[in-house]
Amino acid sequence: MGAGDGLRVAVERPNARATMKDVARVAGVGVGTVSRVVNGKSNVSEESVAAVNAAIDRLGFRRNDSARMLRTGATASIGLLVEDVADPFFSLLNRSVEEEVLRRDSVLLTASSDKDPERARKMILTFCARRVDGLVITLPEGGDEEYLRAELDAGTSMVFVDRPPRELDVDAVIVDNRGGARTGVAHLIGYGHRRIACFTDRPDLYTASERIAGYRAALEEAGIPFDPELVYSSATTRDPVDEPLGRMLASDDPPTAVFAGNNRTSINVIGALRIHNTSLAIVGFDDFELADVVVPGITVVAQDPKAMGQIAMRMLYKRLDGDVSPSQTVTLNTRLIVRGSGELSRDAVLAAR
Repeated sequence: MGAGDGLRVAVERPNARATMKDVARVAGVGVGTVSRVVNGKSNVSEESVAAVNAAIDRLGFRRNDSARMLRTGATASIGLLVEDVADPFFSLLNRSVEEEVLRRDSVLLTASSDKDPERARKMILTFCARRVDGLVITLPEGGDEEYLRAELDAGTSMVFVDRPPRELDVDAVIVDNRGGARTGVAHLIGYGHRRIACFTDRPDLYTASERIAGYRAALEEAGIPFDPELVYSSATTRDPVDEPLGRMLASDDPPTAVFAGNNRTSINVIGALRIHNTSLAIVGFDDFELADVVVPGITVVAQDPKAMGQIAMRMLYKRLDGDVSPSQTVTLNTRLIVRGSGELSRDAVLAAR
């Protein structure tokens, strides 16, 4: 075996530091063809793609993203800030965004704000310091948005999800929270309920305030007086609601139904009803795991976090590809999923007491 043969074996050993030139030599194609295959370009014949991929597997070639970043300025990375990645809604949103990012052969960096504006600021600026190509943001309530303006001016594209920006002129994808809540409460009213409790997240939160407004709109449309004693907004979705529910049940005119403003609140209400050994009709905003397993199944006003993530990424990549058209806000519709809990009539609830 000569020196040349020894060098060939070293280069072609799997996981060696092979280059595009090595891949091109083994595949019998040009370096430009290898580059197009590695970067997912479509203008390459099937035979060349197969030859390049075979050479990549044989050599253990890995693309050098650091070199590409120095050459192009792009990092092939997206930053995603959500409120709580453990929340079922944000977990599904994260998965949807991740799938779209992977389709572009990029990487997703994810962080949770935990409803803390300062933590959100720190994480977003960390993303920007790492020179992500773009940001998808769910910003906590009460925080300053001004620092984001400097990042926009520096060329960082961003899309807001779940909540629209208060001050910035950027793209956003939100849900018709008010309309969805109005539909859910009207559904309960249709089964004879007039005393409908409303349990929500903190009222200063955009989504919670919109859902409370929808709750009130449904009551008004049905000619039912609004009673603030039937509305409870918790500081966090982790707070138990058995105490406020107990006060409502002990009143002279207790509720016969509940509208729960988000998925975790629905779960908390179910637990509180068991503590009080009672049954009320329930409609919750947001679907959640096992909602169709409990008896009766929980009727929900469902959002589509998958669609939210897909649309947000489509909007973001348009900006990254050079789109300079005016910003837009896309509002997604909700849908009512009937499972049984929202179809308990007022008479049935009263008869069970």
